[in-house]
Amino acid sequence: MLIKPRRLQSGDLVATVSPSWGGAGNPEIRWRYEQGVRRLEEVFGLKVIPMPNSLKGEDYLYKNPLARAEDLMTAFKDERIKGIFANIGGEDSIRLLPYIDFDVIRENPKIFMGYSDVSVSHLFCHKAGISSFYGPAILTDFAENVEMDPYTIEMVNRTLFSNEIIGDIQPAKEWTSEHLEWLEENKNKRRTMQRNLGYEVLQGSGVVQGHLIGGNIEVLEFAKGTELWPDKKYWNGSILFFETSEEKPDPNFIKYWLRNYAVQGILQKANGIIFGKPQDEKYYDEYKVEIRKVMKEFQLEDLPILYNLNFGHTEPKFILPYGATAEINCDKKTFAILESGVQ
Repeated sequence: MLIKPRRLQSGDLVATVSPSWGGAGNPEIRWRYEQGVRRLEEVFGLKVIPMPNSLKGEDYLYKNPLARAEDLMTAFKDERIKGIFANIGGEDSIRLLPYIDFDVIRENPKIFMGYSDVSVSHLFCHKAGISSFYGPAILTDFAENVEMDPYTIEMVNRTLFSNEIIGDIQPAKEWTSEHLEWLEENKNKRRTMQRNLGYEVLQGSGVVQGHLIGGNIEVLEFAKGTELWPDKKYWNGSILFFETSEEKPDPNFIKYWLRNYAVQGILQKANGIIFGKPQDEKYYDEYKVEIRKVMKEFQLEDLPILYNLNFGHTEPKFILPYGATAEINCDKKTFAILESGVQ
C-alpha cells in the first residue's frame, strides 16, 4: 500500500520544480511559466513558490542534475509546502537518481504531479512508498492558451482537492495535440480541438480491478534494471497504464517494449492495461496492431485492454494516482478510479 498525501485546499502553498528540462527559466518562455502559475493561483486559490534552482534555465539545469534533485528534496522537506508540481518533462531525470534521499520523500508525503519524463520522479515516490499523480504540468496544461480546459480543471479538483472517491472517468469530448509555438504573441490563440471518439476495448471482457502503476512507456525504459524498478510483488493484480510521447515512437518499439514486460512476467501479473491517446493520433491504428500481436504471442488475448484514454501527451487530461484501485469495464467501455487519490 502506498501512502496517500493530504488533499490540497485553497490557500495552500505549493512548489514548482524542474526535475528534467529546465526551459521554464529560459527568458523567451518565462511568460509561459508565469501564466501557468497564475492559473494555480486564480483557478485553484493556491500560493506558488519556485524551488531555488528550478528557473535557472535549461543549460544550467542540464549540467547540474544535483541542483534539480536538491529542489525536489527541498520541496519535500519544507513543511509549509503541501504540493509539488513539475514544470514540464524532458529526457534525463534518470540522472537525479544518485542524489535522491528516499527517506526524505517517505517521511514527508505530499502531492507530487507531472507526466512524461516525470515518470522517473514518480518512481522515486513509488520506491519511497508514496502515491504520486500522473497528470498535468505547469508549462502545458496549466499554461494553456486563453484558459485552462474545463475537463482538466475538473480532474484537478476531483483528484487533488477532494478526498471523495474519484469515480467514473468520462472520455473528453474533444482533444488536441496541435503544436503552437510558445511565443507570447500566440498566448491568445486557441489550439484547434478535434472530436474525441472515446475509449476503445482492444480485447478482453467483463470487469477487472487493480492498483495503478505505469507511466510514459519510453521513459520507463530508462528505469528498467535500476533500483527504481518496482519489485515483482507490485505488479501483481495491477492495472498498467502506458502512454507515448511527442517523439511518437515507431510502432515496432511498442512491440519490443511490451515483449520485455511479458518476459519479465509483468503482463501476466496484471489484471488489465490502459493506453493513452497517441499524440496527434499518429500510429493510432498501428499501435493497436502491435499491442494485439504481443498479447497473442504470449497467450494473453483475454487480458482486458482499454485504448485511447485522455492522459499523458494529450490535452485535456485526467490524473492517475499511483497505487489507487481502478476498474476497467470492457462491456460498458468505461474506466473508473474506485477510491480517493488523497486523504
